[in-house]
Amino acid sequence: RTSVRWISFKQQFFSSVLIAGNNFSSAVVSTQSYDEAQDELLKRMTAAIDIPYNSRENNSIPMHFYFGPNHFNTLKAFDLKLEEQIPLGWALFGWINRFIVIPVFNYLDSFHLNYGIIILILTLLLKLVLFPIAFKTYVSQARMRVLKPDIEELSQKFPKKEDAMKKQQAQMALYKKAGVNPMSGCVPMLLQFPFLIAMFRFFPASFELRQEGFLWADDLSSYDSIFDLPFTIPFYGDHVSLFTLLMAISTVIYTHMNSQMMNTGTQMPGMKTMMYFMPVMLLFVFNSFASGLSYYYFLANVITFAQMFAFRYMINEDKIRLKIEENKKKPVKKSGWQKRLEDMAKQQQQQKRRKK
Repeated sequence: RTSVRWISFKQQFFSSVLIAGNNFSSAVVSTQSYDEAQDELLKRMTAAIDIPYNSRENNSIPMHFYFGPNHFNTLKAFDLKLEEQIPLGWALFGWINRFIVIPVFNYLDSFHLNYGIIILILTLLLKLVLFPIAFKTYVSQARMRVLKPDIEELSQKFPKKEDAMKKQQAQMALYKKAGVNPMSGCVPMLLQFPFLIAMFRFFPASFELRQEGFLWADDLSSYDSIFDLPFTIPFYGDHVSLFTLLMAISTVIYTHMNSQMMNTGTQMPGMKTMMYFMPVMLLFVFNSFASGLSYYYFLANVITFAQMFAFRYMINEDKIRLKIEENKKKPVKKSGWQKRLEDMAKQQQQQKRRKK
């Protein structure tokens, strides 16, 4: 047990917080289901608190009680780290929400716009920030597409399974000679990933979206049911959320377009099936999630479509092909890592000769 400044019983959007004037000596907080047979969401919460007390003196134990919304700026104003109750994500994801997403969201909110419009503007701004990363990814994919005929030629040259290692070595030699790094497109994609996860945590935890409607959605903090089913589908639910459906459909379209652009002949056989399985899985997972979250991912997909069409006009694959052909004619420069490996190999050979 250790001393604590405050204890809290937290729901999704509201908290009951007991704050000590100084510190509680210790506190034990527990939560258990009230009656699982009737309602698994109803909880019984208890707290056992030790307070400093001296029977020989007059004791004054000041305390404050807060019952209110889990609003980031409201809780932060107490300067007691109460805002850490809001599940904004750990490490980098929480940092992105606290120092990038929330300040921008609050600034847009100061214009008193509909929250659906705010989410649209926020999505556009994030896509604008990530535009250079997306552009670099597309350029890398274009280079790989240009090399597709050469890769297919290597596949015909090494058709047997036992030649897989030779085929891989030949491909790496081709990439090196052409000045293309097959992994260069992965790094930009990974840089976008933290923002996807950060938004996944932000929207369900955003108090501002509670009971705020947009288009057919009555509450952006809950699912937007357009049709209630007379039965329950396992893992899906008893309703149809339109924003989730639109997100899943747009993800299928994006997957198809992306697979066409990334079709370089190097994908594993089962990878394409796995790529199309993901949107179906998202349809089941997001059906009961906050409609604001599904709406954001849908907008992100639509904006990505626009970017992809813009990139097609901006990037000339014929020029990329000429550049690669020029690189093939140049002598291959050895990297420092390769030189070190060669030096180590030479040293080992010299040591073997000395032993002989």
